[in-house]
Amino acid sequence: MNKVLDALLPVLAVVFSIGGIAGFAYLFLRELNVFWLVVAPIIFAMYQIPAAGLWWWWKKRKREREKPPEKNEGAPRG
Repeated sequence: MNKVLDALLPVLAVVFSIGGIAGFAYLFLRELNVFWLVVAPIIFAMYQIPAAGLWWWWKKRKREREKPPEKNEGAPRG
C-alpha cells in the first residue's frame, strides 16, 4: 500500500492542479469583469490548495522514507 500511495500522490497532485486551473479558467473566462480581475489571485490560490496539500504530504513521506535511522548509542538511558 505504501508504494502505491507514494506513486499515486504526485499524480493526484498534478490532476488536482490541472483541475484547479480548469475551474479557475471556467469562472474567470465565463464572465470577465473588474471584480474577477481583483479576486482572481485569491480564487486561483484557493483552487490550488488541494494540489499543494497532496504534494506536501508526498514530499513529507518521501523525506521520512529516505531519512537514515538515528543511532542512540551515546544517549543516556532514562
